[in-house]
Amino acid sequence: MNTWHLLQSGKGDGAFNMALDEALFETAAQRGRPVLRVYDWTQPCATFGYSQPYETVAAATALRPLIRRITGGGLVPHGADWTYSLVFPPQHEWAELSASASYERLHAWLRDAFSAMQIEATLAQDCRRPKPGECFEGHELHDLLWRGRKIAGAAQRRNRNGLLIQGSVQPPSNTRCADWVEAMTHACGGTWVPLELNATLQEHAQELAGTKYSSTEHNQRR
Repeated sequence: MNTWHLLQSGKGDGAFNMALDEALFETAAQRGRPVLRVYDWTQPCATFGYSQPYETVAAATALRPLIRRITGGGLVPHGADWTYSLVFPPQHEWAELSASASYERLHAWLRDAFSAMQIEATLAQDCRRPKPGECFEGHELHDLLWRGRKIAGAAQRRNRNGLLIQGSVQPPSNTRCADWVEAMTHACGGTWVPLELNATLQEHAQELAGTKYSSTEHNQRR
């Protein structure tokens, strides 16, 4: 249970990035180990929570494409952020935590990683949301704050596959994502093993990207 996979999958378009997270989530039980995936974007875009109305999101940002996640949460702009996902198999202790407990544990982990980078961040002790539905406007309880500004938020999905967390970090200036990834692995402890994607999983992600995350039916369903 203390062995983790690390997947640094590089750049992808918005539909593929969301599709690969889902494909990893669907196969979490087969791997039996948690995965930290870190990824980037070929172009700016935005993702939004599964239950959010499309028209409300579309009016709130000029970014396109707009892609509906399978996790909850609010509208998140992508392009300059550090984006990651965590995938836990159903038998893992994280998958058995409440949503609030896993959210707090996640951001405590990020806080410790930033502390190792000489960046002192704190967990929010209250909720201040001037624009409901927009992830980085204000903050929620246990969001990660730096100098009073939210720099990390995340959304979750639990089902029989386990637990999927999709997170975004709006990094402080003069920081590198590579340093943050190294700090994250050290702060977690355990043994880290690179994850190699097999052809079947990649093909499934491509299929999901084309049939689901690129489709108007999925993205504008509400």
